[in-house]
Amino acid sequence: MGTRCTEWRHDVRRPRRRTWASAVVLAGVVVTAGMVAQEAPSAQPRTSTARQSATLPARLTDAQFWALSQSLSEPNGTFRSENLVSNEHTFQFVIPALTRQVRAGGVYLGVAPDQNFTYMVATQPRMAFIVDIRRGNLLQHLMYKAIFELSRDRADFVSRLFSKPRPAGLRPDATVDVLFEAYAAVETDKGAYAANVEAIRRHLMTRRGFALSTEDWEQLESIYFAFFWDGPAIRYTPLPAYGGRGSGNYPSYEDLMRQADTDGVARGYLANEANFLFVKGLQEKNLIVPVVGDFAGPKALRAVGQYVRERGAIVSAFYVSNVEQYLLMEPGKFDGFAKNVATLPVDATSSFIRSVASRFGYGGGYLGPDGRASALDPIRLFVRDYEAGRIRSYLDVNVRSK
Repeated sequence: MGTRCTEWRHDVRRPRRRTWASAVVLAGVVVTAGMVAQEAPSAQPRTSTARQSATLPARLTDAQFWALSQSLSEPNGTFRSENLVSNEHTFQFVIPALTRQVRAGGVYLGVAPDQNFTYMVATQPRMAFIVDIRRGNLLQHLMYKAIFELSRDRADFVSRLFSKPRPAGLRPDATVDVLFEAYAAVETDKGAYAANVEAIRRHLMTRRGFALSTEDWEQLESIYFAFFWDGPAIRYTPLPAYGGRGSGNYPSYEDLMRQADTDGVARGYLANEANFLFVKGLQEKNLIVPVVGDFAGPKALRAVGQYVRERGAIVSAFYVSNVEQYLLMEPGKFDGFAKNVATLPVDATSSFIRSVASRFGYGGGYLGPDGRASALDPIRLFVRDYEAGRIRSYLDVNVRSK
């Protein structure tokens, strides 16, 4: 999983960690330009038959990006875990079906951290919104934004994310396995960490001009410190009340990046340079917009939907993880979510991407070691069946997912 320097452990002041939470969940499961592996799929945009919009922006100015993110957002909320990394073992397994179902050129919606980038590569959206109940998730996406924009290629990205000096000799066509094996022998560097913190701060607050508060910056730095401290071995972390660090057989960031689909094809955003550069391009054009919002809340999802509809576009894919499991635990929350979803502009191909479980009625294949899988559900059919009274339990949600 990679090594890190430990002799200066007590030299570095670890930034204060705050409890941030999310509607992204994963209860017990999980959370791109060169031509790499010959079998790796190209990230060149697929020909889109989706309804295109001449008014979806080709790019946003920094001021437009920040104003849009803040205006769509709801107040900060909480969740039971620090979802810095996914815990979905098999999140790439669904991608072949996803690319057949979803048309390129729409708007992508998602929740939680960077697994969304892999699904963006698969669905080739023109714009994306990440909606999560935690402001910490918005800040983590700003961290990723800065690192993407400061990095010229995947090797630079991994170097900056973990504060590890770049190994010599890494070629643009290196596979993702070669990439992480090269970094496994490199220790983290506290000087690089300090330089990276300052570079991220300058990039976001000076160059981009985003009005982060002192509290925002402290939390963003604490998130970045977690990646520096744990390195590529960083994993999903439940809060102590829900099991703490030792619970579950969760995949590490490195494990997630080295995953593949059911045919053994690496589909991750670090699988090849083309995938990386696709996401980097969206970031540089300010077209991945993080939003603070409760899926059942009164504003965020509806406001995103209105923005998309006013520009004649559709939501092509919506990664919800297993958020619905938690919404169904609170009276009225799932109903609020379903009614919000009903306001989104979609077509017959628009699909949810879910994390589901065999113990809750999912009957499909490709299960991970924890009995969970990723599956699809057409959004339009979900709305129809909800309104007809056919979706009232988490069992109903799992059974319908394919």
